[in-house]
Amino acid sequence: MPSEVNSRAVSGFLDYLKIEKGLAALTISAYTTDIGQFVGFLEKCKRTLLNARRTEVRDFLGQLLGNQVDGRSVGRKLSALRHLYRYLLLDKFIAHDPTLNIDSPKQWKVLPKSLGHDEIDVMLRNPRPASNRKNAEAIAARDRAMLEVFYAGALRVSEIIGVKLEDLKLDLGYVLVRGKGDKERIVPLGKSAQDTLGAYMKTSRPVLAAGKSSPLLFFGRGTRKLSRQRVWQMVRAASAGAGRNASPHMLRHSCATHMVENGADLRTVQTILGHADISTTQIYTHVAMDRLKTVYQRHHPRAKAR
Repeated sequence: MPSEVNSRAVSGFLDYLKIEKGLAALTISAYTTDIGQFVGFLEKCKRTLLNARRTEVRDFLGQLLGNQVDGRSVGRKLSALRHLYRYLLLDKFIAHDPTLNIDSPKQWKVLPKSLGHDEIDVMLRNPRPASNRKNAEAIAARDRAMLEVFYAGALRVSEIIGVKLEDLKLDLGYVLVRGKGDKERIVPLGKSAQDTLGAYMKTSRPVLAAGKSSPLLFFGRGTRKLSRQRVWQMVRAASAGAGRNASPHMLRHSCATHMVENGADLRTVQTILGHADISTTQIYTHVAMDRLKTVYQRHHPRAKAR
């Protein structure tokens, strides 16, 4: 039934554009695509075009921005929705326009996606080795060590595959990382990451090296350098157990988010992430505010309604 309601609404709008507005076929095709994407989003939310709320419009646009769709394209989709709802409002199909008072996507600050503590715990358990692969146990140990380092130090993919053996100071609990612009920073490693790295260095790394030498900390069988694609695949596979489709960048954001949640100051988080400007790190202040409100509501005697 919702799909029939949506189909009638879209069909009437497209006829309006074609007959009354006289728009070109290519323009109508673009409207069809943009509105079709919103309809698909609404149907997952058990909503129709006629009862969609402002929150659904914002969530739809936010999802697009979170999936790295550029602001100009998202702005075009918002424009298409505004034209649609203006038509539905004028023809009295709806009583309220859900696109009213929505800022241009260019003005939005998209919050980075992060994983929950329990999802991180699932990911950092020993990845299940593929039984049909040679040296499967060694590969699984390497992958777990990489995941621990990702989460411990908020590294980027390019940084983790470029870490050299000499950069790791395991006994001192840190690793030297070369980031954007070849800038170096010292990233601390927690106990869990140190233990996992120690086990990897002792047993699995020599197995994967197969008698060869490599300056890299992490590599594939026979000391082949890991590709970015391979690391993405590994993170995605590890997150499947938690029911997520995570990326390496989500681990980076999770590290920063969880640190701020636990009271870390932004300057420290900036240093660990390797941000040149603290304004980039300030996007995580939403986490601090959310935690502040939660603690306040829980503990202040006058915070709850009487």
